[in-house]
Amino acid sequence: MNVLFPIVGYLFGAVPFGLVVGRMAGIDIRNEGSRNIGATNVGRVLGKKLGFVTLVCDCLKGLLPMALAAYLLPESQDRDLTVALTGLCAVIGHMFPVYLKFRGGKGVATSLGVFLFLSPLAIAISLTVFVASVAISGFVSVGSLLTSALMPLWLYLLGASKTSIVVAAAVGLLIWIKHHENIDRLCHGREKTWKKAKTE
Repeated sequence: MNVLFPIVGYLFGAVPFGLVVGRMAGIDIRNEGSRNIGATNVGRVLGKKLGFVTLVCDCLKGLLPMALAAYLLPESQDRDLTVALTGLCAVIGHMFPVYLKFRGGKGVATSLGVFLFLSPLAIAISLTVFVASVAISGFVSVGSLLTSALMPLWLYLLGASKTSIVVAAAVGLLIWIKHHENIDRLCHGREKTWKKAKTE
């Protein structure tokens, strides 16, 4: 297996676009809001437009390295595995970036890019679930947790490869681990909600 592409995936995934966007706006996003470098915190602190910019950039961190690997690698038994691992490493890079002493985001947007490459239809289903769960619960974290947990199921039902399903399960597990503080706050009724933000 060609290990170069997973390494590139990690290094590109580790680029902290949320921090870059925050610095361009004159703040260190790590000191604001939830102190997370992801799109959700950027959106809360700096507004929806910059949050969307961060979302797109973080999404591309997962999509582009996989597309590059798929384009450059010749057809072989290891090609699909290398491409999938490149996406997984991009997510790991976002969560544990070497540039920030391995303190990164929660990987949801980067995972979106990975699964957009693997199965756009599964993403369409997941986005429906995400929007519905956030609208009902008021918590972005609930949408993130639910969609990441269900992604392996959608891929299985859509006939995706075993490699894609295993990668989806690994990504989902990592997302749940990175959301452990959100899970604790949800259990104790302290999680921030978009609904409250709108009514305050």
